[in-house]
Amino acid sequence: MTAQHVDPSEPTAPRPARTPAALRVALAQVAPHRLGEMERQKDDAVALAAQTGSLGPITQFLESWAITVEIARIPVSASRLRAAEYTAQTADRDDPAWRAAMDEIRELHVAAGRALADG
Repeated sequence: MTAQHVDPSEPTAPRPARTPAALRVALAQVAPHRLGEMERQKDDAVALAAQTGSLGPITQFLESWAITVEIARIPVSASRLRAAEYTAQTADRDDPAWRAAMDEIRELHVAAGRALADG
């Protein structure tokens, strides 16, 4: 039996449809530790949508979690995000490393959003 080489720059799971169920299945594959967070945010989005009579909160929920899954399904992106988040949480705000980490987080989210828009 031989081990398969996995390219860390390639997705480990297919891109899901932007539905709560599809995003949940994909998240269970790439970041199962975040399922509880996703469910809480879904409940909050549905409650806010009902309260305001707007689908905006649900649309934002779907967009946010599609981006989260897009980053998490590519190991090199997920690793970069974890490292940047750690630095952002541990460095002082006046440390240039904090600004660099925040820029990295933003860049990863923007790139994921572009990838989703491009299909």
